[in-house]
Amino acid sequence: MSEERIRIFDTTLRDGEQSPGCSMNLQEKLALARQLSKLGADIIEAGFPIASEGDLESVKAISREVREPVICALARTSPADIEHAQEALQDAAHPRIHTFIATSDIHLEHKLRMTREQVLVEVDRAVRQARSSVDDVEFSAEDATRSDWDYLIEVFDVAVAAGASTLNVPDTVGYTMPGEYHELIQFLRKHVKGADDLIFSLHCHNDLGLAAANSLAAIRAGARQVECTVNGIGERAGNTALEEVVMSLKTRPDVYGGLDTRIVTTEIWPTSRLLSTITGVAVQPNKAIVGENAFAHEAGIHQDGVLKNKLTYEIMTPESIGKASNNLVLGKHSGRHAFRERLSEMGLAIEGDDLEGAFKRFKALADKKKTIYNEDIEAIVSDRVMQDEDRFELGGLNITSGTFAEPHATVELTVDGVVKKATALGTGPVDAVFKAIADLTETKSELLRYQVNAITAGMDAQGEVSVTLSEDQRRVIGHGAHTDIIVASGKAYVHALNKLEWHKKRRGVGEPRGI
Repeated sequence: MSEERIRIFDTTLRDGEQSPGCSMNLQEKLALARQLSKLGADIIEAGFPIASEGDLESVKAISREVREPVICALARTSPADIEHAQEALQDAAHPRIHTFIATSDIHLEHKLRMTREQVLVEVDRAVRQARSSVDDVEFSAEDATRSDWDYLIEVFDVAVAAGASTLNVPDTVGYTMPGEYHELIQFLRKHVKGADDLIFSLHCHNDLGLAAANSLAAIRAGARQVECTVNGIGERAGNTALEEVVMSLKTRPDVYGGLDTRIVTTEIWPTSRLLSTITGVAVQPNKAIVGENAFAHEAGIHQDGVLKNKLTYEIMTPESIGKASNNLVLGKHSGRHAFRERLSEMGLAIEGDDLEGAFKRFKALADKKKTIYNEDIEAIVSDRVMQDEDRFELGGLNITSGTFAEPHATVELTVDGVVKKATALGTGPVDAVFKAIADLTETKSELLRYQVNAITAGMDAQGEVSVTLSEDQRRVIGHGAHTDIIVASGKAYVHALNKLEWHKKRRGVGEPRGI
């Protein structure tokens, strides 16, 4: 292609959502899609419409509301998959259908049970069917890096002849090495018919920790689209992290010939934080670019160097990714306008009743804390703004605990609009609260993990609790924050239960996995 720019194909809402516990509901997907558009993603893979009615409706809603980026729907080569994708994208301003089938012999023999010739027929039919309703069709050869290279040429030639203009070369199981991937992309660009008029794309998984390295190697070989996710979330060890590729290109133009993206880098941090708020999954502290420690300097030699000149130990600035000071200039006398502006800066733009509720909680917190941080604001909005049609809502709770009393808790919970109360004994105050909530909700879920973190420093810090529940082979993560850690625990447990309820409603036509 003549235009020398790297297209960012964000699949956080599709492949990223397949990360255990990271499923999102409709309102959460819309919030993240809006932020991805603000970030500057060229293509947003909004979902897998055949997977469930919920996925179908999510792609439809995003297609209607997010107008600037290309909105993409994933589909296997089956006619029903493509029909669902066509339906989901009918209102999109810039629709793309992304269809795929496996091409490695191990997948053909053990999963598809098809011959190479049968796959070629499937590719031709599927791409033509997709092309009948949209001008933009992408084709992926699943498990391309373990496929026969000459057979890949045959498959891609068929896809191009049928109307595909973007060819994706996935490293589906994170198997390839940078040098090997570089050679494969070069080989394909040399031998696929009409390669100069095509976009070669890459979709790497991080099983060996090489997703970003492989993606960058493919870029140097001529690939011009990177399929990636915010914070690198995704199945197993995750996908290529959007922020790592974008900032590598930005930081080392000398290596990549000045290639760049449309990404607004100052929106990287807000987008990362929004995703963590929605999913309740924290970024590991030492994660490149967006980890809490990515710009922290503890060693004396490092601190001395940074104080003299930041370039000694910082190859980019926190400000370049939108990470400002943690100190929030707002206080208990601040008004709604200032509060709304700060939320918008953080990628948490909300309006109407949601804004009013968040503002009231901000005011209440400002009366309790001397200093309010951005992380406090994220916690304020996370519990209610991103949720839609919650079945359970935590009201009041009271606990008795200590060395002189057997821990017990009384919990008030709204269930389907009806206020109920229950009292339970436990081995500790949190256990007692959870047992009371379990009685009121009649849940059959299993508690897999309970984690507590201080959101900010100081004795008046809010505590953030993450709770992982499992039911019917579905794992979800709930989170809650409060200056009282017991209340935060109850909120996290209820949040997780609401996620389980949402999944029960959205169950549809299985849950096929993608590339």
